[in-house]
Amino acid sequence: MKESLHALARLDESLSFIYIERAIVERDNNSLVIIRADDRVPIPISSLTVLMLGPGTNITHAAMTVIAENGCTVQWCGERVVRYYATGLGETRNSERLLRQIKYHQDPALHLAVVKKMYDKRFPDISLNNMNLRAMRGMEGVRVREMYKTLAQIYKVRWFVRNYNLYDIALGSGINKALSVANSCLYGLCHSAIVSLGYSPAVGFIHTGRILSFVYDIADLYKMDTVVPAAFRVVGKGSTDISRDVRIACREMFKDKKLLKCIAKDLTKLFDIENELPLDPATSLWDGNDRMIAGGRNFGSEEVE
Repeated sequence: MKESLHALARLDESLSFIYIERAIVERDNNSLVIIRADDRVPIPISSLTVLMLGPGTNITHAAMTVIAENGCTVQWCGERVVRYYATGLGETRNSERLLRQIKYHQDPALHLAVVKKMYDKRFPDISLNNMNLRAMRGMEGVRVREMYKTLAQIYKVRWFVRNYNLYDIALGSGINKALSVANSCLYGLCHSAIVSLGYSPAVGFIHTGRILSFVYDIADLYKMDTVVPAAFRVVGKGSTDISRDVRIACREMFKDKKLLKCIAKDLTKLFDIENELPLDPATSLWDGNDRMIAGGRNFGSEEVE
């Protein structure tokens, strides 16, 4: 079957993200250019997954057009990626994966199966078959707490507890600031991957009630193996610009771990997608009892049964 370029998102080999603040973003042929004073930096938008725009950023209509054409997600965020405000639409236009996600969310047995798969990824050597959700959450809490302690010892970072001010992370300790920035980078990448692959960031399975619940679900699968170690390493080296150095460390970590490829692969496993779902660019119509018929035509001339 011929694939629709608007339905099939090609995410696996993309770059992760670029953060920009206090600059002008313009189109340059089929790419972007970042302008600060007399400095012009080209951006290969065709291979970029997330463009994060911080304060003082001006972006042209032409630039947004080429971004949309290349399936890059745009996120408007606070200074140094410490807050999230809004995001643009991903490139996938097919709803097959979204409908599958909702089906699994609404069916209690399928919902629980997805949750167990998420915990199985964290604890591959432990059988969770006879374990309830409360016990799984407890195991996860212990795992996270011990990981913080271990990383603090490895990188010689003073650590007490994860604590931060939601409205001003600068009030927290260096490591808590670094963790907040690192988490923001991971959330942005997971959000973009989820939307680009045709899922909803709001339909979570472990997390619920937030517009980014599924983003938190997916980010937690990788957080302790990627951004958390990166944050501790940057602080342990005595960084004088924690936010910048953490962003760079996270970007390198995402590349080394091939995180986008992992996210795409793990999402198919969560929803039991063995092969690519049918991606028909044409509009379909529901015909009752889960039957679908082709749309895009006038049914007024048909005889009524």
